[in-house]
Amino acid sequence: MAYDLVVIGSGPGGYVCAIRAAQLGLKVAVVEKQKTFGGTCLNIGCIPSKALLYASEMFEEAAHGMAALGVVVGAPKLDLPAMMKHKSDTVTANVNGVAFLFKKNKIEAFIGVGRIVAAGSVEVKGADSKTTMLETKAIVIATGSDVARLPGVEIDEKIIVSSTGALSLSKTPAKMLVVGAGVIGLELGSVWARLGADVTVVEYLDRILPGMDGEVAKQFQRLLEKQGFKFHLGHKVASVAKTATGAKAIIEPAKGGEAQTLEADIVLVAIGRRPYTEGLGLEGVGVALERGQVVIDNHFQTNVPGIYAIGDVVRGPMLAHKGEDEGVAVAEILAGQAGHVNYEAIPAVVYTSPEVAVVGKTEEELKAAGIAYNVGKFPFTANGRARAMRHTEGFVKVLADAATDRVLGVHILGFGAGEMIHEAVVLMEFGGSAEDLARCTHAHPTMSEVIKEAAMAVAKRAIHI
Repeated sequence: MAYDLVVIGSGPGGYVCAIRAAQLGLKVAVVEKQKTFGGTCLNIGCIPSKALLYASEMFEEAAHGMAALGVVVGAPKLDLPAMMKHKSDTVTANVNGVAFLFKKNKIEAFIGVGRIVAAGSVEVKGADSKTTMLETKAIVIATGSDVARLPGVEIDEKIIVSSTGALSLSKTPAKMLVVGAGVIGLELGSVWARLGADVTVVEYLDRILPGMDGEVAKQFQRLLEKQGFKFHLGHKVASVAKTATGAKAIIEPAKGGEAQTLEADIVLVAIGRRPYTEGLGLEGVGVALERGQVVIDNHFQTNVPGIYAIGDVVRGPMLAHKGEDEGVAVAEILAGQAGHVNYEAIPAVVYTSPEVAVVGKTEEELKAAGIAYNVGKFPFTANGRARAMRHTEGFVKVLADAATDRVLGVHILGFGAGEMIHEAVVLMEFGGSAEDLARCTHAHPTMSEVIKEAAMAVAKRAIHI
């Protein structure tokens, strides 16, 4: 079976790559080892977690947020099976959507484990152990990532769970211990905290959200603590063991000190993700790896001509939309066009309540690079729409080059941050300045006025504070 392109993996990077290549006239096949398309993101990651995050936010709002608006209802009752059905229905709609798009674009799908036999040859082994050989001009590796494991800790997805198990609990745990204060741990911890769990987070570093702006992380931690989160920062997990009633973890200061024992009904291990390359045959064909990642050049090609890689298996942030943009870029390159991804303008969002959304450089990164910059900040407490909606927590920070005023980073902590960040992405994509943003008319009253005010604050001319 001869193709122009075979994509291994149907997650956001893989399926988008396949569709764009088909749009450009290439004959495309996709290899997927699972029974449904969409990869981790659609099946057991981004999409189901957002369904539960939204549902749990509605539960919290009904319980505590409506009376102040004059809407009086009784105490809400949690129907967890119905909430889980909402999650499952959302997942089904999305994965079926990908299957429809494959058919629409005449993309052939092969369900089975893909292995690269040689440049131009992919073997697919089905569940029945039968193999199919695909011949192709180009191969794109889009196999994504897997849960990073805690040494010596066995994840059974019942008591000691990864993000996968945490999305399918049969009841709300009384106590949940989250190992890791990154995006996944805080998002899933938020879901179960809103549904009644007592959540404790253990993090090896002395801060939450490693890599994000320090000021944003500090204020966000205070907001989470107001919501009931407990944090043990600067601590490592020495061991986790199941007990008759759940599990217990022994933690100790990362820099040394007295250990302590924490008990929980559920332990969520959320210490990150690692590239998934097992069984692909990369060593056999000579594809170079570095710290588990597939090494690529500026055109997404590996050291073996004709073999490309995108998404979580290569360098850069492990974000679905980053993989999507890389998928589009490599498809366009294969079709003779000039595919490109601007890694300086890729947003990241923490879908908690309130949300955190960022794009570009942090203050810490600018200081480390010796780049002189100006800061403009504006709080949501001074915004009329935020007051009307009772969402006054957080702020917007704009970082601009001191010499050129070009915006280098924007950081938002607040309600709807994940939607608001994109005007900053567009601005930075076109090399815009803080003054450019400050002079753009923003509708009043809207939450996004805070972004304009923060841009004005770079030149110390914010109006409403």
